[in-house]
Formats: sequence, C-alpha cells, structure tokens
Amino acid sequence: MGDWWHRNIVEPGKLPLLLALGSFVLTFVITRVITRLIRAGKGPFGNVQAGGVHIHHVVPGVLLTVIGGFGAVAGGRHGFGSAVAAVVFGIGAGLVLDEFALILHLDDVYWTEAGRQSVEVVVLTAAMVGLLLAGFTPFGVDGVDQEEFQDRASVVTTVAGNFLFSLLALAKGKTRLAVFGVIVPVIALIGAVRLARPGSPWARRFYAGRPRARARARLRAYHHDRRWSGPRRALQDWIGGRPDPDH
Repeated sequence: MGDWWHRNIVEPGKLPLLLALGSFVLTFVITRVITRLIRAGKGPFGNVQAGGVHIHHVVPGVLLTVIGGFGAVAGGRHGFGSAVAAVVFGIGAGLVLDEFALILHLDDVYWTEAGRQSVEVVVLTAAMVGLLLAGFTPFGVDGVDQEEFQDRASVVTTVAGNFLFSLLALAKGKTRLAVFGVIVPVIALIGAVRLARPGSPWARRFYAGRPRARARARLRAYHHDRRWSGPRRALQDWIGGRPDPDH
C-alpha cells in the first residue's frame, strides 16, 4: 500500500490535488449539514450577521480560495506548504461553489429551485477532479507516449479534435457531456453525434427548416427528461436539501 501510495500519488505530485478534493467535498458536506440544521432551527448554529447584513459563506470562501490558490502557485506540487495551500484552496472552493447559484443569479436563491444549480456544479466539479486524480488529462492526451509527445502536430491535432467534440456537444445543449468530455473525449463524442436538445444553438440553426428533426429532438428530450428528472431531483434533494415549496 505504501509503495502504491508513493508511486501513484506522492511521486507524480498528486497529493495536493487529493487533499484539495478531499477538503472540497468535506467542506461542502459539512456546510450543507449546518445550513440544513439552521433551516430546521436545530443545533447551536445560526446565520452570521455583521451590522444587520447577512454574511454568506461565499465571502470567506473567496478569501480562502485566493489565499490557497496563490499559496499553491508559490509552493509547487511537493512539500508541506503545497499541502496546506491545497487544503485551504479546497475549503474555499467548497464554500464558494456551495453558493454558486447565488453568484450566478446575484440573489439569495439557496433554498429555491435555482439553488439546485449549486449542488449540480459541486457534483460536476468533484467528478472532474476525481477523473484527473485517476489519471485522465484534459482532451484525452493522456495516452500520448514520450515519442508521440515530441510530435507536436499530432498532439495539437488530438487536442483540437477533442475540443471540437466538446464544443459540438455544448452547442447541442449537452452541457454535462461537454464538461465531462473535456476529460474523457468519448463522452463528448457521444454528445456530438446525438440529436440536439430543443432550444439549443444547434437546433435553432440546423433544425429550423427540418420539422421531422425538430419533432424527433423534442420527443427524445421528453423521454430523457421523464426518465431521469425524477432520480436527478431526488439525488439533489438528498445531497443539498429540498427547496422551499413556495419557490
């Protein structure tokens, strides 16, 4: 176990990434537990007030993210300083992304339907960092050996092709596939070749004069949403809490 740890985590310089991911997930979980207790009126916790102003936890999160980010840049990938900076950065990022919806809407939408976006962004971020930690690299160039890496034209072509797949998936309204496709190109390829979602830039541009394609896209989106919206909402409620019914 010790040899595996040193060979796969310490030696490649992945320990700060692991610490950042661990502190990120742990911070999000603890934050959600505390906010749900505050919402239920249980426990010793309460909202932080300063001069009558509610201080959202995104504020200390931004400060910790800045401190941890600059500390990580200065500390490199090895040593005690880089480990501390990674933990600080992970904590700050967890606090910030837990209120991602608030930043996006510039409104306190934490316990509304719009607040679900924070949970989704946190899950996506944790999954992507986990893939990086497992050995995947952006745009699929992790399989390039040293000899191929010296051929810059081949590497640039690979990256450009995979980037194009991600852009096509995004244009077709497949946001999740496009995001994960940055790390695992085959996922973006799936999004790039499938029908676009109704209302996406691709559908507006290429399905305008194709009523059958529009109908197929609407039907597929309907069946997909009907199949997965319930489980997705249940998972989001379990992770982040159920939104207020009056929102």
